[in-house]
Amino acid sequence: MPTLRPPASLPPDIRLMNAVSALLVLALVLIGLGFGLRWVAALPVFSIRQIQIEGDVQRNNVATLRANALPHLAGTFLSMNLQAGRQVFEAVPWVRHAMVQRVWPSELRVKLEEHQPAAYWETKVDGADADSEASADRQLVNSFGEVFQANLGDVEDEDLPTLAGPEGSSAQMLRMWQLLGSRVKPLDDGIDRLDLSGRGSWRMTLEKGAVIELGRGSEAEVLARFEQFVRTITQVTGRYQAPLLSADLRHTDGYAVRLAGVSTTPNPDKKSGSKRN
Repeated sequence: MPTLRPPASLPPDIRLMNAVSALLVLALVLIGLGFGLRWVAALPVFSIRQIQIEGDVQRNNVATLRANALPHLAGTFLSMNLQAGRQVFEAVPWVRHAMVQRVWPSELRVKLEEHQPAAYWETKVDGADADSEASADRQLVNSFGEVFQANLGDVEDEDLPTLAGPEGSSAQMLRMWQLLGSRVKPLDDGIDRLDLSGRGSWRMTLEKGAVIELGRGSEAEVLARFEQFVRTITQVTGRYQAPLLSADLRHTDGYAVRLAGVSTTPNPDKKSGSKRN
């Protein structure tokens, strides 16, 4: 009986050639499948036929949102890039955040979060002092302290304060406005405008017109000066029976005020003067 011998192994170069050939065939198959899937995904049968809008739609009409977004959504239900779709909706005015999901077989579900306006915003040039004018291009600040652009006519009827400060300081200023707002109530007044200079000096304009120089320092230091002012200013205005025009809290030994109709000089023509507490 003849002895069986194992087949002779192929030379290394032949084995390498066979492996390369197999990889090439596999690559061609995968490329073909990729093109095939892309062709299938682009078929009209997979077109997006409905967009369901959920969430905040107080500032935008649902029908208008669908009409404006649909022409800018590239691809079909299967091929559309959801990240790109999210950017399309976030480009709509008043939309802060959008979440886009596919719903089989031809629907997009979009959940929107709109900006909630908290204040007007004016940007001041870096290094400017408190007296410098801010940019004429007014924007809005949302409840997160983020600056955004929208039609200011949409908030004309809303009682919003104005924040004016260096670029990037909107969140800090919104927080300071909130902290000061809770402390100004004993004056039976509100904050109409808050300014922050490039050097870090705060100025507050009240709704009744009084201007208060709060000065520089940490948040706690500024608030402490203002709280001391609030505790005593009503005694001063009550004593002279005159409304407050302005106050300067930057003095180390107290504060200086100007009251309407009160003068510290013998000149009868002078209609306002200063008092220091």
